[in-house]
Amino acid sequence: MAPPRAQRTMLVVAGDAPPTAGGGARFAAPPPERDHTQDLPDEILSLVFASLTPTDRNACSLTCARWKEVDASTRHRLSLDARAALGYAAQGIFARFTAVSKLALRCARGSGTDSLSDDGARQVAAALPSARLARLKLRGLRQLSDDGLASLAGATPVIRKLSVASCSFGPKAFVAVLRSCPLLEDLSVKRLRGLPDTAGATTAITEEILFPPASSLRSVCLKDLYSALCFVPLVASSPNLRSLKILRCSGCWDLPLEVIAARVPGLVELHLEKLQVGDRGLSAVSACANLEVLFLVKTPECTDAGIISVAEKCHKLRKLHIDGWRTNRIGDHGLMAVARGCSDLQELVLIGVNPTVQSLRMLGEHCRSLERLALCGCETVGDPEIICLAERCAALKKLCIKGCPVSDRGMWALNGGCPSLVKVKLKRCRGVSYECIENLKVVRGGSFSISLDIVLERDAGGAIENGGQEAGQVQITELTDQMAAMDLPTNASNAQSSAQASSRMRSVMSALRRRFGNPPAL
Repeated sequence: MAPPRAQRTMLVVAGDAPPTAGGGARFAAPPPERDHTQDLPDEILSLVFASLTPTDRNACSLTCARWKEVDASTRHRLSLDARAALGYAAQGIFARFTAVSKLALRCARGSGTDSLSDDGARQVAAALPSARLARLKLRGLRQLSDDGLASLAGATPVIRKLSVASCSFGPKAFVAVLRSCPLLEDLSVKRLRGLPDTAGATTAITEEILFPPASSLRSVCLKDLYSALCFVPLVASSPNLRSLKILRCSGCWDLPLEVIAARVPGLVELHLEKLQVGDRGLSAVSACANLEVLFLVKTPECTDAGIISVAEKCHKLRKLHIDGWRTNRIGDHGLMAVARGCSDLQELVLIGVNPTVQSLRMLGEHCRSLERLALCGCETVGDPEIICLAERCAALKKLCIKGCPVSDRGMWALNGGCPSLVKVKLKRCRGVSYECIENLKVVRGGSFSISLDIVLERDAGGAIENGGQEAGQVQITELTDQMAAMDLPTNASNAQSSAQASSRMRSVMSALRRRFGNPPAL
């Protein structure tokens, strides 16, 4: 006699399913008679795998032998834990994944002493798919020296993008990279530990390290390097370079920029962030007549004079980002020069810069293609400036205003101005009310989007001040209840972590009380 249906092997669907007529048992679906995924061609299955996250794809590869084979033969991106034992497993790994074109070798923070060594790098290099690998990323390889990187570079002759960070080799390793990788187009170097102490000198390093010509390099990024000046000869030996990013690197960069601009006049994009660079360096950059994108972020020595020299010669400038760090060295004079000389400007971001109606009017009149404008922390941008933008910037599509003394009067000017405007973002603008925002939404129609920071808007004066205080007190009370409901440590091993968490909670509570006041008595 056949067993009853409730005793057969079934696939139980978890959740709040309705009970069956016989009692409280959940709904149970019988297993399918056959696996319909077997009908999918390998090409369709590979497309499905390509849309998954790496974690989900790894799980799918363990489902059956066919899925494992399809995954291995079509996986183009691979990230490996680059510990010392990787050298012994490399042959089997790359024999399985035969289509890899993007490889990342990472060693977790705190495991630097156990990272891939030069011997392991040679084993990995011997197993790499040399004819296909186009991108290589190295992270946290503290035991890898110049010789180890040279081994990897020698095994990747067609590589086009190389990114290294938190490694211990020095600049000489990149000599082998440029010689072994003639197709290299993109180089990113961050937080290297094997750099010499240049003490601000560049001539001695230029004579000591002779980088071969890198005619294929199109993009170089140098970030968080205490001796990045030793890479100046490498950049200068790249005549076809288009993009250069120098971010948070030590040393004086006026003279190096003169050397770079003289040898790489075709620069199109330049990012300078937290550098010791002044008007002399910007004057050198102005020799790059094809410059289209310029970022100046927290470079306090740059003034209007440097901006003027760039604007007078770089007439193709499309994007300009200036973070003045509230030094008030860049203002109306520099921006008016930009308006006169850069008529193709499409995007302008000003942070800690104080423009007035005078410069904004010229920008609106001369830069007819200006589509994106951000004004952040600009103390002089008030209602007259916003009204000026509404009247002059007909092509403006996106506007961001943060921490500026604007009010409803200025924002309401957008009702009839800026006909192309589709998105506005407001933050820390205490003079703007929700009524004005809602009215703008209604008047401009459904395609118009505008957002106002909710939390900080409660600080605005006038009629909503008391409401903001009460809302803040409600938030504090809710946080207090949530924290009281948290589990306490049940043994001594968790006591220390609990004490640290409690300290952080107290800091959060103190900040909230300073922000919103004390909660009401219960």
